[in-house]
Amino acid sequence: MKKILVTGGAGFIGSHLCEKLLKKHNEVICLDNYFTGSKENILHLIGNPYFEAIRHDITQPFYAEVDEIYNLASPASPVHYQYNSIKTIKTSVLGSINMLGLAKRVKAKILQASTSEVYGDPEKHPQKEDYWGNVNPIGKRSSYNEGKRCAESLFINYRDQNNLNIRIARIFNTYGPKMALNDGRVISNFILQALKNESITIYGDGQQTRGFQYIDDLVEALINLMNCDDKHYYPVNIGNPIEISMIKLAQSIIEMTNSGSEIIYQPLPEDDPTKRQPDISLAKEIIGWEPKINLQTGLKQTIEYFKNQLKL
Repeated sequence: MKKILVTGGAGFIGSHLCEKLLKKHNEVICLDNYFTGSKENILHLIGNPYFEAIRHDITQPFYAEVDEIYNLASPASPVHYQYNSIKTIKTSVLGSINMLGLAKRVKAKILQASTSEVYGDPEKHPQKEDYWGNVNPIGKRSSYNEGKRCAESLFINYRDQNNLNIRIARIFNTYGPKMALNDGRVISNFILQALKNESITIYGDGQQTRGFQYIDDLVEALINLMNCDDKHYYPVNIGNPIEISMIKLAQSIIEMTNSGSEIIYQPLPEDDPTKRQPDISLAKEIIGWEPKINLQTGLKQTIEYFKNQLKL
């Protein structure tokens, strides 16, 4: 049994990860300040004697004896990370310094949840890990993009200077149950609007594309990456390479929800990427992983979750 710390453990991804780690017979400490995380996501775990939930902001130091750290704490939706951009940067930078310091003191293995946003609005397609990205350092998305890029640099430098055992996962668009209703990202927005028979808002012309991975696939990848050979410390793309346009995604969700929603168009926000597709060759090679759950299956389960949340 390992003692594992999950920062952001009450969030969308973190709560699923905590659940899976407990099922694998580990002791789990969930750290969250509940800015975007929710106690409802972890209520069913509270009675487990090997689970501990602590309200804490990782911009402040934290001390515990642990074997592994999954550093997931950060708002990930533009709606949330732009609410307090300075705090977003602090979470990525100061939070990483605090967690890396903890890992150094207790000799723990540590994984950083980075993001496809480090590629910005990519000029190379699909994106491989050796692509440096096309990021606006002073744009509206920069508090998140640049915070995560700095966090990656911190992880690599802690590894080089202190021989820390690190992992970096560049997570691409992920969806599934436990997404917050006010998440503000495209799948949650479309499902919510469709279930309420409201107009579905597409930003831009709807031809921009994304690949979407289901939460269960992502959690499996994170655990595999944490447990893979120690020599693999460079960033690894974790995502679904099958692209879909925003217009097709909206049409699919309207059909699956039997919605009467109409599609309306709004201007594309500043620096919003027109294409994003991961090259997952490295993930296949070093952790034997690729997504298994197709979009239709994942959307069906996510729609059911949202229906329950809305009591429909």
